[in-house]
Amino acid sequence: MTDASMPSAGSPREVLADLGELTRRVRSAQRGTWFPLLLFGVLTLGGILVDRLTFTLRTVTDCPAGPGGAPGPASCPVAAVQGAPLYWTVGIALAYAATAWFYLRRARLRGVGSPVRPYLLAGVAMLALVAATTAWATRHGLPAPGGPVDFWGARLDPADGFTRFLERLTGSTASIGLPLLVLARVERNRALLVFALVYLLVELLPVSTGWAGLSGLSPWSGMPRLVLPAALLLLGALAFALAERSRSVAGHDH
Repeated sequence: MTDASMPSAGSPREVLADLGELTRRVRSAQRGTWFPLLLFGVLTLGGILVDRLTFTLRTVTDCPAGPGGAPGPASCPVAAVQGAPLYWTVGIALAYAATAWFYLRRARLRGVGSPVRPYLLAGVAMLALVAATTAWATRHGLPAPGGPVDFWGARLDPADGFTRFLERLTGSTASIGLPLLVLARVERNRALLVFALVYLLVELLPVSTGWAGLSGLSPWSGMPRLVLPAALLLLGALAFALAERSRSVAGHDH
């Protein structure tokens, strides 16, 4: 009678270590952070050209009265008006649609689940809120230069710091930056969390045109506030793509 040796099961510590390694590999296979960052970086760069093409100068209507009680050219300065809300609304919506396609296609090819749904839902919700805010503020046409900004019924001074902060908050900060925090959470991606916080900081800080040597009446005056987040997004896309490639090569070596 021969005794057959049975393979001994691993210790609980080894099983947990293997499970943890498998979880890390699945999360790594699910990630595709570089793709939405690339799309939003290109979209932000395009915003510079859109601002240039839509640039106009208009006379400020809310200005001190000139001689005789009537506003005159000397007392009414001009202000730059530029930008196309539709460009951002449609562009960001298309970027989220492309991101959904990319993540779902990758999930099918690699045979893993996709964590992208909470990110997309957060992005669509933020985009809808931003679009509704813009539509409300412009329901009677673009606000006159120097005139009050209508923020859901509140008439805000356009020169006030709080008003400018709200304008930055209800732009790319909400529709791009905040959903990135959700993506960092569902992917358990600390690097993306740090990146998203840096991006939010860049978007929320007031940026003047002075550092670029441009005046507020230059056709390219919109560039300083867009080139920094665009560069950050594109560099982030490159960094995450290289990190993903490095993990893939390391995984094949093992």
